[in-house]
Amino acid sequence: MPPLSLDPPSSRGPLSLLEREQIAWRLAQGQSHRQIAAALGRHHATISREVARNHGHRRDRDAHGGWVYSPSRAQRRAEARARRPKPAKLATHLPLRREVQRRLGLHHSPEQIARRLREEFPDQAEMQVSHETIYQAIYVQARGALKRELAQHLRTGRSLRKPRRHADRPRPRISEMVMISERPPEVADRAVPGHWEGDLITGAGNASAIGTLVERSTRFVMLLHLPEDHTALSVQRAIVAKMADLPDQLRRTLTWDQGIEMANHVQIAREADLEIYFCDPHSPWQRGTNENTNGLLRQYFPKSTDLSRWGPGYLDQVAAELNDRPRKTLNWRTPAEAMQKLLSQQPGPPDVALTG
Repeated sequence: MPPLSLDPPSSRGPLSLLEREQIAWRLAQGQSHRQIAAALGRHHATISREVARNHGHRRDRDAHGGWVYSPSRAQRRAEARARRPKPAKLATHLPLRREVQRRLGLHHSPEQIARRLREEFPDQAEMQVSHETIYQAIYVQARGALKRELAQHLRTGRSLRKPRRHADRPRPRISEMVMISERPPEVADRAVPGHWEGDLITGAGNASAIGTLVERSTRFVMLLHLPEDHTALSVQRAIVAKMADLPDQLRRTLTWDQGIEMANHVQIAREADLEIYFCDPHSPWQRGTNENTNGLLRQYFPKSTDLSRWGPGYLDQVAAELNDRPRKTLNWRTPAEAMQKLLSQQPGPPDVALTG
């Protein structure tokens, strides 16, 4: 077969029968995978995968003892793999389906099930399944190999799967953001006090909110009273007022997510005299201290309640309770004790009083 010239070369899309015939011919000529890839305008990994996936059986060895690559057989296999829709794995493998159903009945999450199956059946691919396949088998009607009632055993108990984001609902952008990647390195090691993390916890229907501020080195908590709304202006006023209680040495940085309530971050930074940084999208671990604190606060402020009913006095009381809890990460000191020690070491009046 004469050499095939592909002009211009393409590295995308499935291999054609003509290309597979070229691979077979060039393999017979003793060319390497990289040489074949260069001739066809493909990545060498594409050629390596193609040959490995479609080499012949042991009886198909050539006269030199090498594997025979059949372009026609490779084409048939590729077409078979490309057929849609594919049968759901949980619909065709009864033992796997029974095992997944049993574990769902024990309230194991799909990810826990998938991981455990991989550990317990390492050499049985037919007994392994991804957590996404389990979700699809429960929630997607066309893939419904599992009974919809099993959804009640999931942690959320939803009858429908809730998407993480809405493609048709773009998130408002905040201008002039400075991202967390530009934050000073001293913030990460928690050795220097005065670096805060902030967020909102919201009530029923996201109609009400309470602001939370947590100091990274001491875990000291302050709560922001937002009685009317949690617009950018209300959040701005609450942060500036609360930060005014702090000495200058404890007002260095504030890290927040990209919620639109921080649209006035430039004004906040100027009035409160601190630097503000924003986390990357969908990265709550970048404010881990604040996320943990918000979880503790849900004991006092459930999601299904109206948070505007609580006055500033009660918010200070809740913050004081949290600040009086011994913390393992502080060698069983309380955040209040850690903060008071910091204040006593700061120059200036020693009798600065802080409330949550």
